[in-house]
Amino acid sequence: MSNPDRHPTEVVCAEDTSRGSATSPPSVLPYREVPLGGPRAMPVRRSLPQRERSLIGAWCFVDHYGPDDVSQTGGMVVPGHPHTGLQTVSWLFSGEVEHRDTTGAHALVRPGELNIMTAGSGIAHSEYSTPGTTVLHGAQLWVALPEADRFTAPGFEHYAPPVTEVDGDPGAPAARVLVFLGTLFGQTSPVTMFSDLVGAEVTLEAGASLTVDVDPAHEHGLLCDTGLLTVSNATAKPGEIVFQGTGTERLTVSAGPDEPARFLVLGGRPFGEQIVMWWNFIGRSHDEVVGFREAWQQARETGGSAAYGTFPEAWDHTLPAPGLSNLRLRSRG
Repeated sequence: MSNPDRHPTEVVCAEDTSRGSATSPPSVLPYREVPLGGPRAMPVRRSLPQRERSLIGAWCFVDHYGPDDVSQTGGMVVPGHPHTGLQTVSWLFSGEVEHRDTTGAHALVRPGELNIMTAGSGIAHSEYSTPGTTVLHGAQLWVALPEADRFTAPGFEHYAPPVTEVDGDPGAPAARVLVFLGTLFGQTSPVTMFSDLVGAEVTLEAGASLTVDVDPAHEHGLLCDTGLLTVSNATAKPGEIVFQGTGTERLTVSAGPDEPARFLVLGGRPFGEQIVMWWNFIGRSHDEVVGFREAWQQARETGGSAAYGTFPEAWDHTLPAPGLSNLRLRSRG
């Protein structure tokens, strides 16, 4: 998915060592609402990155959207656009999205099935909700690639994780779990990763609670999708993230009393590197991002390039890169 900001600012993302340790209680990361594509702009709730926290492990970008009536907003309409230095993780709860990219991949994103695209040295892709979609609801996530792997060859993978029933706390009904990245609840995803990560969908019945054994070397973000999600004294509503720093071996999560809670578990070892994010690019410096932008603008004139691959024949137009500020990036890391 594209970052739709027309005037994106460069953001330096680095580890925040001032908070989030084992001695810190869970905290709630709010979201801000941004428009995404479509004739009337589908609203998206963006909870990462933000001033309080740039990264959760290597997770660097979290958008949550829907349930969205596409008859009112036009749904997802994201023409061809570029990415560098990251992986996109597409996860749907309802609806269907058509994906095309410059590796030649053409796939449908469906609920409960993972589509992960590795941008690496450079890729371009498009995303459109399908004509049969009436309600679109999902999450779009980015994972930053570490220095050693950020120029890896682009690629695309699909994985449909099995549904696992996990016993809840005593007296509570079982939770429904799908593990799409890493290992959790004894389930392991085979998908290629470049950092130590975990990603899973968990659904709790109303009033139920669940104790999750987690890697204490990981920091975790629990993205609330439906209902209310409580971890200790921190309660999140849809689009918000409950964040817990490293050093925790167990997380006890509870659903609100009135409706089920569905959430995504996003965890990983602290990234340990500083990155520069601007529009759809992740690099390591202002000048590098400028180079990525210039290469994309040139590729738009020629229908593709060595940097971003050959554009699919189905594309009749692509997104231009926004203009860069005259100010050079000043590190905030």
